[in-house]
Amino acid sequence: MERLTSTQIIPDAFQGARDDVTMQFAMIWGQIKAPLIVPLLRLAVAICLIMSLMLFIERVYMGIVIVLVKLFGRKPDRRYRWEPMKDDVEAGNSIYPMVLVQIPMYNEREVYQLSIGAACGLSWPSDRIIIQVLDDSTDPTIKDMVELECQRWASKGINIKYEVRDSRNGYKSGALKEGMKRSYVKSCDYVAIFDADFQPEPDFLRRTIPFLVHNPELGLVQTRWKFVNADECLMTRMQEMSLDYHFTVEQEVGSSTYAFFGFNGTAGVWRIAALNEAGGWKDRTTTVEDMDLAVRASLKGWEFLYLSSVKVKNELPSTLKAYRYQQHRWSCGPANLFRKMFLEIITNKVMTSWKKVHVIYSFFLVRKIVAHLVTFIFYCVVLPATVLVPEVEVPKWGAVYIPSIITILNAVGTPRSLHLLVFWILFENVMSLHRTKATFIGLLEAGRVNEWIVTEKLGDALKSKANKAAKKPRFRFGERLHLLELGTGAYLFFCGCYDVVFGKNHYFIYLYAQAIAFFIVGLGCVGTFVPRS
Repeated sequence: MERLTSTQIIPDAFQGARDDVTMQFAMIWGQIKAPLIVPLLRLAVAICLIMSLMLFIERVYMGIVIVLVKLFGRKPDRRYRWEPMKDDVEAGNSIYPMVLVQIPMYNEREVYQLSIGAACGLSWPSDRIIIQVLDDSTDPTIKDMVELECQRWASKGINIKYEVRDSRNGYKSGALKEGMKRSYVKSCDYVAIFDADFQPEPDFLRRTIPFLVHNPELGLVQTRWKFVNADECLMTRMQEMSLDYHFTVEQEVGSSTYAFFGFNGTAGVWRIAALNEAGGWKDRTTTVEDMDLAVRASLKGWEFLYLSSVKVKNELPSTLKAYRYQQHRWSCGPANLFRKMFLEIITNKVMTSWKKVHVIYSFFLVRKIVAHLVTFIFYCVVLPATVLVPEVEVPKWGAVYIPSIITILNAVGTPRSLHLLVFWILFENVMSLHRTKATFIGLLEAGRVNEWIVTEKLGDALKSKANKAAKKPRFRFGERLHLLELGTGAYLFFCGCYDVVFGKNHYFIYLYAQAIAFFIVGLGCVGTFVPRS
């Protein structure tokens, strides 16, 4: 009888202790809420609303510019002189400028044949072009395979050079810099650069080089990317939506109005004189060496041209791991470059004041910093927190109208994926966690600021992967858990539950949906869903 009574007392003791903890937590929360939490949250809301307005104005402005460009037909061949390269019987091939084609690669087992083959297939006189394969591979087997492929094309009469170096200092920028030191490069006027997974069409040089030949003020011609594996899974479709906006709107606006935009690091042609005058390749920002070069060239007065009509095939990261590493580079690098070059841009005597405003405010501050911060901090942290603190309200225009307009403007670049808009919003919010973290690493120049991990490429393996897709389950767990996503998902789920039970039921549907998205990415499952076109 005594034992039974003791057994009954134990749960009562636990219940009492739990109630005491709950009461103490509620008391502490009540004491700090009004004097501390509410003012801080109101300040955070105000800052986020200002950032939202900055992003909104930038998006609307670019939308207006694009409409005007389309209406008035400001095509590249109307703004710059362009004439096709014509054969001359008397002069022979000497009328064609000497072109260097650089292909940097690192352990590219799956794609090296595609890129080398495409470069060797470019329509240009064989005595006026040099193909330079810069192989930083650490795998001896892959190195031998790449060298044999170069020898195979050389035996067909192609002027191809296989170059290696002793160390990987500077990574891609170091390889490109080393390649430019070769004696035969001195005879070249222009250099076309293609990453290992890029496959230019045969007429690529004939459509780009004439702009540089006839317009001496142009230092760079950048072309558009065409994604060969956009339909592989839902994650690649989301990437296509984001990158299509970048090429359709951001690059076009920069080219049409300021003659400046960021070099994408591949699928572009540089005037070697412009590259050298800018100081050549530098490895101070190994993650965005291409953007670094573009800004320095612009500070020297060179103009850039974007050709949306010329598309170069390439592939998107098809695994979450590869995509996360890529987004870290693309977010951390620009923030770090902004930190390094801010004063240099301000004090430059060549660049016009209007272009300085564009580079500092629009290009760096709004697109490379504010866009990442506001997406995560506002929509995934501050807005859910207002559910827990009802004294702080977010105006409807800031919580609904502005985000909706920004989202619609972002989606216009990929009309075929409009039905995936909700998924894109949730996925972008999840990835904004890593972009925000990478942005702070770049601004503070923390430990991973120059981390360089080559994006995994599959090449022909995509075909066999697609053939096996039907045999594989459409949903599976990832290789490891991602605690940051899982923790953020738990926070959003808690806020959703609180909104249902105690709040005004304003955001619970969004909070639940966003929590599920964080859980899916946290479990590594996002890349296994195949979209239905």
